[in-house]
Amino acid sequence: MGGIGFIHWIVLITVVALYVVPISQILKRVGYSRWLTLLALIPLVNFICFWIFAFAPWPRDRAPTE
Repeated sequence: MGGIGFIHWIVLITVVALYVVPISQILKRVGYSRWLTLLALIPLVNFICFWIFAFAPWPRDRAPTE
């Protein structure tokens, strides 16, 4: 019943990387700051940000129509 071992840290870093990298790429693509990725790691805040992001205007919606 020791503390967190080396393998646990590797698993944690891998899971966080698999979660954070795609989120930062999506935010970059739609024109938001990549720093918002940190909010995705906070429980409940990530859920609220998800809903705000889902209904916010996307760059495609803001593009001038010709």
